[in-house]
Amino acid sequence: MTAQHKVPTEGGEALEVWIDQDLCTGDGICAQYAPEVFELDIDGLAYVKSGDDQLLQEPGATTPVPLPLLRDVVDSAKECPGDCIHVRRVSDRVEVYGPDAE
Repeated sequence: MTAQHKVPTEGGEALEVWIDQDLCTGDGICAQYAPEVFELDIDGLAYVKSGDDQLLQEPGATTPVPLPLLRDVVDSAKECPGDCIHVRRVSDRVEVYGPDAE
């Protein structure tokens, strides 16, 4: 994914998202909100996808949050019943949306 697809925060920084599969309940709300970013796998758990639509199944795998999908990704994190979606700044890895956001 190229730089123009990354999402700036208020400070102009790029954001990335990852899912903690240990907490995922498999409800699929994230895939409903942002199917370009999230997908349920055959194991029933949600994973993030790369910019070229590849499922990233490695634990802790991250993907950039595209600007047009920021609201959908944030809503996914807020509505997730498993509280397993984490959105953080790329520069310092501080969570800005999700269960560990300050």
